[in-house]
Amino acid sequence: MHRAAVIAILSLLSISCTSPKNKPIPIKVVVVTMFERGADTGDDPGEFQNWVEHEKLDQVIEFPQGFHNLRMNADGVLGTVTGVGTARAAANTMALGLDPRFDLTKAYWVVAGIAGVDPEDASLGSAAWAEWVVDGDLGYEIDAREIPKDWKTGYVPLRKSVPYELPRQTDTQSIFHLQPALVNWAVRLTQNVALQDTEAMQKERMQFASPNARRPPFVLKGDTISSSTFWHGKLLNQWANDWVRYQTDGKGNYVTTGMEDTGTLQSLEFLAKAGRVDLNRVLVLRTASDFDQPVPGETAAHSLARTQLGKYTGFLPALDAAWRVGRVVVADLVKNWDKYRDKTPE
Repeated sequence: MHRAAVIAILSLLSISCTSPKNKPIPIKVVVVTMFERGADTGDDPGEFQNWVEHEKLDQVIEFPQGFHNLRMNADGVLGTVTGVGTARAAANTMALGLDPRFDLTKAYWVVAGIAGVDPEDASLGSAAWAEWVVDGDLGYEIDAREIPKDWKTGYVPLRKSVPYELPRQTDTQSIFHLQPALVNWAVRLTQNVALQDTEAMQKERMQFASPNARRPPFVLKGDTISSSTFWHGKLLNQWANDWVRYQTDGKGNYVTTGMEDTGTLQSLEFLAKAGRVDLNRVLVLRTASDFDQPVPGETAAHSLARTQLGKYTGFLPALDAAWRVGRVVVADLVKNWDKYRDKTPE
């Protein structure tokens, strides 16, 4: 095809995307999930299925530039599946943010997925709204068998020589501070949501000494670390706590460990700079499918071996909690859209 013909076609496509006839669809809420196990409905669920079935995300929208087709309902709620890991999450979110079919300038973003949890802070099936989202991938690493005896970890911040060296490098890490007023509003709105509990969860949590680990599932405010490496164990739990405190200057408290959120937020930050989204309208909810370490008396290797997708002790209750808690926020935003369209909740 001649170059002139290509330019003409692209020009026509550009006009068609921005003409009044094809005005972008205004989106109220984007629900971001990370994986689905099979079909979107009617089989073993992943993170997307409860949203599709219960929120009637019946309209399927082709999304070849992303990981998974989009779904939407009549209320202006759009659902997406990013794929597992920060790279897929970033690519999928950027593709959605640049899609000319949608007006996302007023949209709220609710990331809702499962995670490992620190037993010092919460129990299986609990739901934590994050104010801080911290990247756990970028850095230097020395194998633990070769680190100096006085080091707590072999993980060193980028451009530093020892763990947790100060002053902290601020231009290399992906650290996101979500709008505190919006996060606190979500916590207050959902703190009394009843969450599923099971005998298996009760049996596992009672093996921990922590009062929070022993509690029935509850809603809390707690920060999350994102790492594409699925880590597990008491020593890495200590690293996660120290790393979040270090990267947030002591303001954050590690509660949940996920895999995608810094990728999603990095794309949203860039899209906000382009005027396509509002970064002050982003919420991250992670629900506890498993503890991030073995129960006392079990080795980390044995615990990890039984920690497989779909076999986590709190897997199904955590999937339910992500929808059950997240939907309260989504429903309130939609119901009060006249108020929340132009002013965020406080």
